[in-house]
Parts: sequence; C-alpha cells; structure tokens
Amino acid sequence: MLKQVSIYAENKKGTMQKITGILLENDINILGSVTNDSAEYGIIRMVVSDAQKAFDSLTAAGFLCRLTDVIGVEVADEVGNLNRLLKDLEQSNISVDYLYLSFNRASGKPIMVFHCLDTGEVKACLAAKGYTVM
Repeated sequence: MLKQVSIYAENKKGTMQKITGILLENDINILGSVTNDSAEYGIIRMVVSDAQKAFDSLTAAGFLCRLTDVIGVEVADEVGNLNRLLKDLEQSNISVDYLYLSFNRASGKPIMVFHCLDTGEVKACLAAKGYTVM
C-alpha cells in the first residue's frame, strides 16, 4: 500500500524549507505533494521515497506527523483521463476525500494520488477495471 506522510506545520516563513532540508539530510525524495494552509497552520501531504523514515525524521525534529494509506493510480497523459478515473470511482460509489498529482519516474506517466475510506477495497475495484494501481 502506498503511504503518505502528512505534516502539520506552522504557517510561517522558512517552515517548508526546514521540512525539505530534513528530507534532504535523510536522502528522502519527494514524489508528490500538496499543501493546504490556513492562517496559522497548514497540512503538507507528501508521497516520498521512504515514508517511515520521513515520519521518524520529521517527528524527531518536532513536527506533528501522520502516516496514511493512499492510492496511486497511473493514467496516460491524455485529456480526459482524470475525468474517466473520477467517473469510474463515482460509478463504484467511491468518494474521494482529496487528490494530487505525482508521476511514475520509470514510465513517465502521471499518477493520481488520492485518499478514500477503504483503500483495500478501492484498490481491488480499480485493478478489476484495468487501472494500474501503485
């Protein structure tokens, strides 16, 4: 299962650089990321090369973090493919909480990373529909 590290970080100058510096020091590559902020705090969600190591390193540095199962679905880089994926999810009565983009470095294809309630069931559903699930 694909793991995502969520980092709850104070919304102030230099925070993102501190996070990326910790990842750099620990030889962790960011594969995909999305940031949602508010006035005081933000949530940075990342798929990284080593989620557990990122979690441990960032937690040791004082950041509040969480590991979450997410699904990555490889799609062709063509107009309408995200819409097709979302339509297939909707037809299977699957609700997507949030999504963001990454890409498969080996194939060069986009990967839609998303969170939903029952990742195991959703992964099986998408595989049965012919999707490449990470």
